[in-house]
Amino acid sequence: MTSHQSPERHLTNTAPTVDAVRVLTINTHKGFSFLNRRFILPELRDAVRTLSSDVVFLQEVLGTHHRHGERYDNWPDAPHYEFLADTMWPDFAYGRNAVYPDGHHGNALLSKFPILHYENLDVSITGTEERGLLHTILDVPGQLDLHAICVHLGLREGHRREQLRLLCRLLDQLPADEPVIVAGDFNDWRQRADAQLAGCELKEVFVEAHGAPARSFPARFPLLRLDRIYVRNLDIHEPRTLYRRPWSHLSDHAPLAVEVRFQ
Repeated sequence: MTSHQSPERHLTNTAPTVDAVRVLTINTHKGFSFLNRRFILPELRDAVRTLSSDVVFLQEVLGTHHRHGERYDNWPDAPHYEFLADTMWPDFAYGRNAVYPDGHHGNALLSKFPILHYENLDVSITGTEERGLLHTILDVPGQLDLHAICVHLGLREGHRREQLRLLCRLLDQLPADEPVIVAGDFNDWRQRADAQLAGCELKEVFVEAHGAPARSFPARFPLLRLDRIYVRNLDIHEPRTLYRRPWSHLSDHAPLAVEVRFQ
């Protein structure tokens, strides 16, 4: 587990009240295009910047990879989440999940609001791929603490069921009236997560707006509904799937975007 505490929240006490937050979630595919043909992280950063999102949820983002750094001329010196944050998102958090000889990757969150605290909760199932829930607490001016949880669940349904149970346990520990956003790659192609998370009072933004989760994979011809954005104590405004160019060529997953409004 990793954690971080940011400076005191009095820095934002005098800022104007924020009534809405623009959210984006994307599986970065470790900075490579579909089928790993090109390293396109700089292009992905340019595209993400055009959206002016307030909070960005990232999955499969590299912290470091020594061998790739030697092979690609445009490989950044900074960790990928820091490279993506650049000057637009002053606060960011990273939860390292998978570690291997050349480096590591995990989930990350970029925020225009101060991150008061974060921790990476290990939800790996013994003997399978490493997975984590990156829980951050954001200081949004004029609002209660905003909980943002970045998720990347396992490939097996039984593992996902257990990981969702652990997510619900985390949610049960949060104050009932505080707003929550849970977003990321759920790998839930059989669409079982909604029923399990309903017990945690989460609602999925595309289900609420359109009756079904968004088709997000593969990005060029989205068929499977793998990625999700769930909220609690927040209102939903215009969820969108970004599946046209340039997004269809910047990852194997199409990004999801929504504006959430405080109640």
